[in-house]
Amino acid sequence: MNQMTAIDPPAFAALDPEACWDAFLRRDRAQDGRFVGAVRTTGIYCKPSCAARHPRRENMAFYPDPAAARAAGFRACLRCHPDEVGRDRLAVEKAMRMMAQAEEPPRLDEIASHVGYAPHHFHRLFKRETGLTPAAYARAIRADRLKAALAGEGTVTDAIYEAGYNAPSRAYADADRHLGMSPSAWRDGGRGAVIRHAVLDTSLGPMLVAATAKGLCRISFDEGVEDLRSRFPHADLQPPDPAFTALADQVRALVDNPRRPADLPMDVQGTHFQQAVWAALRSIPPGETRSYGEIAAMAGNPAAVRAAGTACGGNNLAVLIPCHRVLRGDGSLGGYAYGTARKKALLERER
Repeated sequence: MNQMTAIDPPAFAALDPEACWDAFLRRDRAQDGRFVGAVRTTGIYCKPSCAARHPRRENMAFYPDPAAARAAGFRACLRCHPDEVGRDRLAVEKAMRMMAQAEEPPRLDEIASHVGYAPHHFHRLFKRETGLTPAAYARAIRADRLKAALAGEGTVTDAIYEAGYNAPSRAYADADRHLGMSPSAWRDGGRGAVIRHAVLDTSLGPMLVAATAKGLCRISFDEGVEDLRSRFPHADLQPPDPAFTALADQVRALVDNPRRPADLPMDVQGTHFQQAVWAALRSIPPGETRSYGEIAAMAGNPAAVRAAGTACGGNNLAVLIPCHRVLRGDGSLGGYAYGTARKKALLERER
């Protein structure tokens, strides 16, 4: 084993050794499959989330993939099985392509068979990688198709069948989940939907809170009722009632203490990738941050860093879906829809 101390790994321009080391210290699962770390004193390589005791920094070398580590003379860790990570991620991507191309949502056993995994194992794997179950991901794809079809010139019924639904009842159920209202109401600027709202005074400035009967549909700073009406021009905007007031008070409390648990009802629409990004954001523990690249990986598409940033920008529920916990790859604050001063204040309160 001592001969491994003489290995001098080649430099890989795409890897930042200090960022890789930081990922190992945090045991960052989102970085699994993106690179491996090799330990010179033991001759093994591991994935970033490996639970084994960390070696000293000077004994670590980093490689873009297991093949490069093996070529340098290292062998795979028997505890974390780093060679399997890339295979798992490729299987998830293959399943996502299958679901995107299918006319109807495929069954779990069909998806698992397609990628060569047992159904129960692949179900856990897919949710770990994307934040959604395969069924939820497939429903979101079909809801995206419905949204696109509703933007066309045909009737609502035409749009339902064009999106791949066999019956309007299923389309209306998915629309309630993903659009927050019926297909006809969505097409007509929220017509018929009741949205209660209020502008609250908070320690970070005025904050608009709005909710349908299903849950919160808008939390934003420096906006008012006219901004809400521009989003839903035909919705029935109503003043607070006791139930809404209680909900809004919980939202206000999040501004002063963003570390507090916040299992509040939500009613927001988004593409399947946006939903995966928002689920990834909600999984970040208070007081911690992630990069846009890490969020893209958690959402199931490591290459979609720019799209992950766009999904963060499209977040309708400030603070509740904590996009303020995302930083640039160099650790700087990056942008925030409501100003970097608020982003910095929220992060400081969490810490």
